[in-house]
Amino acid sequence: MPITLPESLPAYDILSREGVMVMSPGRAATQEIRPLRIGLLNLMPKKIQTENQFARLIGATPIQINFHLIRMSEHQTKNTAAEHMEEFYRPFNEVAATGEKFDGLIITGAPIEQLEFEDVTYWDELQRVFDWTQTHVQSTFGVCWGGMAMAYHFHGVQKHPLSAKAFGCFRQNNLAPASPYLRGFSDDLLIPVSRWTEMREAELVAAGMKPMLSSDETGACLVEDPDHRALYIFNHFEYDSDTLKQEYDRDIAAGVPINVPSHYYPNDDPSQPPLNRWRSHAHLLYGNWVNEIYQATPYDIMEIGK
Repeated sequence: MPITLPESLPAYDILSREGVMVMSPGRAATQEIRPLRIGLLNLMPKKIQTENQFARLIGATPIQINFHLIRMSEHQTKNTAAEHMEEFYRPFNEVAATGEKFDGLIITGAPIEQLEFEDVTYWDELQRVFDWTQTHVQSTFGVCWGGMAMAYHFHGVQKHPLSAKAFGCFRQNNLAPASPYLRGFSDDLLIPVSRWTEMREAELVAAGMKPMLSSDETGACLVEDPDHRALYIFNHFEYDSDTLKQEYDRDIAAGVPINVPSHYYPNDDPSQPPLNRWRSHAHLLYGNWVNEIYQATPYDIMEIGK
């Protein structure tokens, strides 16, 4: 939440440059408050686990949020009970037909990153989602494959296959410490990574995006796309403590070749319980995103996109 300070106070400019949310008394006096509407377009197979992960992060702010679960219209999930999907999710074509608008939308990743974008069965509809966000969503957050797909759709930036899966917890450099999205972030931090492809930072920058977090080992992590009111994160702040362990154990049980996730288990020993060393930054990032939406979104939600 912002702090109200006189604009003539030196701290006003100093804190603003540092990314602290400051507000003039005049603006504070005219603010109107309403609950934020944030949607989750859930493309992950384990729907319930993913719902919990993102709801935990965006629900930790002091701002009231109405959370809406959205699915692709024709794609049928095989990993979540049909009754759950029927009760709690709405297909995108139904949401779009109502004309309703959202303050924020999270578009998750999906375990399909080795496919070409155009080979994904719901690619045509997903492109309609991306275009719809420009007139019906104040701020969109694309996660992992979801972020890569948005960067490709809006800018033509390609994903590139990796020689080996980037798998583990990797240190990230804070490239934009004054960004309001990175308010409170350390100079470097750890984040879970699990992907077979990458987006190259130089290509993202050339397309007009702003890198904010990046790793010497795994490349671009978080970028801002100001022209489309969007953030793209290619890694997984939302992961629970044991999510990488679940992936590792699944592949071991199936006989799939997989390396022990790097920098995840104590002493890289999978017999020991993993330590969560990213939780605080996960809450910071999503809390900052929600607060930025709160500051920028119009009180009349139907004004979004105009």
